Amino acid sequence: MAKRTAPHRSAPSRKPDHPKSSNAGDLLLQGSILAVAGIIVRFIGLLYKVPMIRILGQEGIGYYNTAYEIYNIGLILSSYSLPLAMSKLIAARRVRKQYQDVRRVFMSGLTISAAAGGFMTLLLLFCGDFITDVIFKSPSSALPLKVMAPTIFVFSIMGVIRGYFQGQGNMVPTSVSQIIEQIVHAVVSIAASYAFMTWFASRENVKSYGAAGGTLGTLCGAVAALIYLAITMLCYQIRNAKALRRRQQIPAENWRNVYLALFLTLTPIILSQFVYQLSGSVDNSMFGQIMDKKGLDETQRATLLGIYGGEYRLLSNVPVAIASSLGASMIPSIVHSRTQHKLREVKYKIYMTVKFNMLIAIPCAVGMGVLAGPIMQLIFHDSSELSANLMRIGSLAVVFFSLSTVTNAVLQGIDRMSKSVSHSAVSLILHIVLVYIMLKYLNWSVYGLVIGNVTFALVVCILNWHSIGRALHYRQEIRTTFLFPLIASVFMGAAALGTYYAVFSLAPKNSLALAVSIPVAMIIYGVLAILLRVVTEEELPQMPFGRKLLAISKKLRLM
Repeated sequence: MAKRTAPHRSAPSRKPDHPKSSNAGDLLLQGSILAVAGIIVRFIGLLYKVPMIRILGQEGIGYYNTAYEIYNIGLILSSYSLPLAMSKLIAARRVRKQYQDVRRVFMSGLTISAAAGGFMTLLLLFCGDFITDVIFKSPSSALPLKVMAPTIFVFSIMGVIRGYFQGQGNMVPTSVSQIIEQIVHAVVSIAASYAFMTWFASRENVKSYGAAGGTLGTLCGAVAALIYLAITMLCYQIRNAKALRRRQQIPAENWRNVYLALFLTLTPIILSQFVYQLSGSVDNSMFGQIMDKKGLDETQRATLLGIYGGEYRLLSNVPVAIASSLGASMIPSIVHSRTQHKLREVKYKIYMTVKFNMLIAIPCAVGMGVLAGPIMQLIFHDSSELSANLMRIGSLAVVFFSLSTVTNAVLQGIDRMSKSVSHSAVSLILHIVLVYIMLKYLNWSVYGLVIGNVTFALVVCILNWHSIGRALHYRQEIRTTFLFPLIASVFMGAAALGTYYAVFSLAPKNSLALAVSIPVAMIIYGVLAILLRVVTEEELPQMPFGRKLLAISKKLRLM
């Protein structure tokens, strides 16, 4: 074994050897199930945000996004990280055949989640006015925040059940529940936003009521997803009760150790996610405070934040959903391999996950950058130069956030969770200084937020890779993971832009030009990726739909 792994250590930029026992293909499959669900969820999010922007206007969306940023921080501090922590603890006990302890982890998770979620819900309900008025300079965001606050308690319970199934290596319940959640969310948000804008039309802050209708959809979606997960969990327990009792052969872990293990696992993940996600809330708060002193009233500030958060960040987060899904499936898989002391499997799983992620993130970033104006016009009916420029400048964030999300998952999977906390903290401090300078002294307004968004993720990526390299003696292969996909994406971007303007000159319709240019770009990127040997014949079958793609490539003599 030493002779086979030594070449990798002396030349760390090479890709890890393919271990025969590796289940990297299953990892990508399960991650892809979550990724597809994540993309569907983001797509539904884009669809319902369009009518919501028309109903509420960019000002109302600004109130909605500010409330959502505050809610997100409360969610992270209480229960957002429960699925990751639960999946990690359950995966480790499954490997050691401690099946009864899996149930104890689940029950302790429910207890902790109910307490933490309930406390945070009450905190936002009673302190929402102070937080929105004093810290964010957006008092009109208080009402939508209070309507959304009970969602934290619902999500707390839901997160434990999702983590249970993810720890079992089953991503389907999480995926289905996410889709149910988003469908209900979308329907109720549109209906309630319109209804509240009509019912409270005589109120001075009518758009605050409209935004509250949007946040009511968040609560209803979470309740619907929890009902589905509860029924699924009940059916699973009934179906497997006898089998689980027969399989338990090791004395059960005492409750104190279970709670302690959950606490020690949960705390660093919460801190990591809290610091990592805090940048959005910090941006909103700094923007409100500084722009208020520069003379922008609440309506103007909310409108700019509506474009930044409701359009740019919403759209740029769609590809990042793939990274989040792969990261969620990677943690229990890496824990499984590390528990069995299979270091080569761990390295190969990291290699394949990062590579698959970059194969999608890099062309998405390039495509969003070159077609920023037409995309913003099609999706949000916003033809302003501001929204297009935000996407052009900030499209790089797609790559950096995708990579930082996956590397955070790697650090959590190899028990280096404190590193992801410290790296996010260092990046956040630099981010605050940089954004403060751009807002206060350079007068870059919302452009400063976009640049800060890109640099925050970039710093996290650099620090994470350094720690992973030191911990595992590992470096990601550069040529086929980053360089060749970038080359293919550049040609793809040029072809997409040329095709768009060619079609638009013949038939000046934005939707038609995009409908032609995007599929052309995808085909060109796929062909170039194969010709450049970005993916080998051994790797392609491990990726989603890889066997079909391999067969097609061989028929066309591309591989």
